[in-house]
Amino acid sequence: MNPDLARLQPYPFEKLRQLFAGVSPAPTLGEIKLSIGEPQHPTPPFIQRALADNLAGLANYPTTQGSEALRQAIAGWIARRYGVPAPDAATQVVPVNGSREALFAFAQTVIDRSRHRGNGGAKVVCPNPFYQIYEGAALLAGAEPIYLNTLPHNDFDMDWASLPQSTWREVQLVYVCSPANPTGKVMDLAAWKALFELSDRHGFVIASDECYSEIYFDESRPPLGSLTAAAQLGRADYRNLVAFSSLSKRSNVPGLRSGFVAGDAAVLKQFLLYRTYHGGAMNPAVQAASIAAWGDEAHVRDNRRMYAEKFHEVTPLIARHLDCRVPDAGFYLWARTPIADTEFARELLRQKNVVVLPGSYLAREANGINPGADFIRIALVAPHQECLEAARRINDFCLSL
Repeated sequence: MNPDLARLQPYPFEKLRQLFAGVSPAPTLGEIKLSIGEPQHPTPPFIQRALADNLAGLANYPTTQGSEALRQAIAGWIARRYGVPAPDAATQVVPVNGSREALFAFAQTVIDRSRHRGNGGAKVVCPNPFYQIYEGAALLAGAEPIYLNTLPHNDFDMDWASLPQSTWREVQLVYVCSPANPTGKVMDLAAWKALFELSDRHGFVIASDECYSEIYFDESRPPLGSLTAAAQLGRADYRNLVAFSSLSKRSNVPGLRSGFVAGDAAVLKQFLLYRTYHGGAMNPAVQAASIAAWGDEAHVRDNRRMYAEKFHEVTPLIARHLDCRVPDAGFYLWARTPIADTEFARELLRQKNVVVLPGSYLAREANGINPGADFIRIALVAPHQECLEAARRINDFCLSL
């Protein structure tokens, strides 16, 4: 067996299952599950119809690169959303089966195991707390994850200057998540400029995870995307930059498994080669449904409105007792707990039958701290009234502490 498999930690939800073992929730209260970032808003009917109307495509093997129509639809959406020239659909866009598998596979393409062999091996920088795929991808590519703490005292920014140049020289890949999971922080232009300058100096590739980019609360101020930042800073070729996006959160279709990567044509050429062997071609019916989804914004605006209404009502209730705020974007509340996050989550389930995720499960100890400790992640994905009821129960629970 691959010995690197032994380096993988249990997924956060496996840890949660173990934490809850033996807990009997309050029998008079129905479960409200706010632990997993799975959208529960209805899938738009027109996407369902597009999927059903194109099932004849199942008789054909799809190409790894996807249809030209899908790549053009994605390129057109990128131009409209990010205010940049449409990327070359033939060389700068690759459809993928959701951002998760692409984020994992990307490290297998980028990491050169022969480099830095005498200096502890290749390194991959990722935020901390983080989406665990980044860590697993690094480890199974033979690289060492470097955890960059994002903390309240600096507004959850990625502090690039906190890593020494000796570390940067060994970095081959940087994962960023903007809007961030779990904090909701959006990187600004200055942060992108500093990261691009480091990439130019040291030659590493940037993987920008932007799967939460379409959930925000001011229609006039969409989150800054990496492609926009690159274009504004004179990097129209997107050198050493690849952005990852998905329909899952934007269009409430997590089961569709549809997204894209876009950016540096030279990097994507190698990624496409890897995927040709990996078997990452997208189902033709899914491609047709994806074209429909990327071509419509009305359902996305409606989706944002539903999240904004929940955050507007839920956040003040929870903030009475837990330090939290409406995020820049995304659908998570990142709330500080008055007791250990694991104890808080376990007792909240026992007393109030509300499921949240301990923040420490989303982070690793780095520089002497676990930056997720004493936080919980609350995913406001359930229907509006369920989220409100959960907030009331959390409020009542905090009064008992």
